[in-house]
Amino acid sequence: MSEFAQIPMQFVGPLKVSGPVIDGEFEVPLATYETPLWPSVNRGARVSMKCDKGIQCTVIDDRMTRSVLFEAPDASDAFQSLEKIKADFPTLGKVVEGTSRFARLINVNSQIAANLLFIRFEFTTGDASGHNMCTQAAEALMNHLLSTHPNLKYGSISGNYCSDKKATAVNGILGRGKYVVAEMTIPGKLCRRYLKTTPEKVVQLNIRKNLIGTLLAGGSRSANAHFANMLLGFYLATGQDAANIVEGSQGFTICEEREGDLYFSVTLPNLIMGTVGNGKGLDFVLENMQRMGLTENREPGENSKRLACLCAAQVLCGELSLLAAQTNPGELMDAHRRIERGASA
Repeated sequence: MSEFAQIPMQFVGPLKVSGPVIDGEFEVPLATYETPLWPSVNRGARVSMKCDKGIQCTVIDDRMTRSVLFEAPDASDAFQSLEKIKADFPTLGKVVEGTSRFARLINVNSQIAANLLFIRFEFTTGDASGHNMCTQAAEALMNHLLSTHPNLKYGSISGNYCSDKKATAVNGILGRGKYVVAEMTIPGKLCRRYLKTTPEKVVQLNIRKNLIGTLLAGGSRSANAHFANMLLGFYLATGQDAANIVEGSQGFTICEEREGDLYFSVTLPNLIMGTVGNGKGLDFVLENMQRMGLTENREPGENSKRLACLCAAQVLCGELSLLAAQTNPGELMDAHRRIERGASA
């Protein structure tokens, strides 16, 4: 008999979201023990409803990866094998198509270290996040290459050049998951009314805190205040593999003052998520997906891209609200005292 960890969950919003793959007003679920997160994201959502276009979301890229490690006699042998493997790309694609209705090979990247050959296979995976789909396809590719290149030996089905659930640079550079940009232009008067701050203060804090502060801390391809908070809440509420917030939270907050208004954006290059697959059959997950309109019959991959847009939009809301709060001395801790501790400000 399965047991469940009980995590408080609330819907936040509505958020106004627009873009090439999604348009409308949506409520999104967040499962978290950090109760101030709900009103914080709600504040950003309220601002989105007051802006003409709301939060504009663009899916830049969508791919999932698995890297296979081979051992060759020496570096020269590894390089010669790699050249032959790249030249045989059409055959590799057919091998992948034999493993799944949805997995498709779209690219191959590689690294050679001494006599070790790391091959990073990149796939599209429909509406699934693609962990198992990619591993199955990579296993078939690995077996094919071992049978056609007798000089290669098995090293590992995963060589960490993927790179799964680790803070690395490769995912942001080459892509792993959905690459989404969410952006919103907020009139100055709305900043002052709903966020209790000004565009100038938010821009200055973002530079000093998220950019310079993260640089001093040695952050790896990351410059944000708390993407991980919203990502974890959203991942748990939608049946995702929550460990993927490790690379998912490697993103950037970029904002600027534009003629008295605030342009505010979040860039999330590594959102690994899907609307089908493991974890999506749970009753509460299915209900959440239905409430967000993500169980409708659409082209393969479209529902998962809409999901990623909603995820990025609520990350923007939470990031905007926190940065606004931190421009005012005492506001952040006052909120936690009131909401988490039930104490007066």
